Amino acid sequence: MSKVQPNYVLPLVFLVAILLGFALLLIMPASKKENKEEIIPIGGPFELIDNNGVRRTEADFKGQYLLVYFGYTSCPDVCPIALQTMSEAVERLGEKGKLVTPIFITVDPERDTVEQIDLYISDFHPRFVGLTGTPKQTAAAAKAYRVYYAKANEDKDYLTDHTSILFFMGPDGRFLNHFRHGETVEKISQEMSRHLN
Repeated sequence: MSKVQPNYVLPLVFLVAILLGFALLLIMPASKKENKEEIIPIGGPFELIDNNGVRRTEADFKGQYLLVYFGYTSCPDVCPIALQTMSEAVERLGEKGKLVTPIFITVDPERDTVEQIDLYISDFHPRFVGLTGTPKQTAAAAKAYRVYYAKANEDKDYLTDHTSILFFMGPDGRFLNHFRHGETVEKISQEMSRHLN
């Protein structure tokens, strides 16, 4: 005489399948969030002193395209090349270049006084704005742009390691593009022109 098997296996399978389905629905959105590329903002609030001794904040540059570089006036090679590249790229834009303000922000506020900054940028584009400030103000500005800097040594004539990138910012203060050290004047001006159009 054969035994009659209880008929609860099939409903149990369906129940497990339904529970697994709900579990997947709960897990999938979390997985998408984890895989989603995190956008790190570049730029933001700052308070510095310009090469004329005037207090400046990011609000003073609203409505202007900015080409921003962090460096220092004692920099032996990288910074002068970057500022020369910026000057030529802005000039290459012709009339549209008037919409772009080149900005130099020091990462060496101990030595880069208002007077020193003013003297330094006078060798480059006539519309260059130089900015300095206290060490705390400088650190805040660098942090907003994700810029690294640190003294390379403790000598009297110390060098400063720093990020060497040009940041192209829109008139609303939003990041548009960046250019690494060694990028050609032609490529920088073409990319800026594309946004200015």
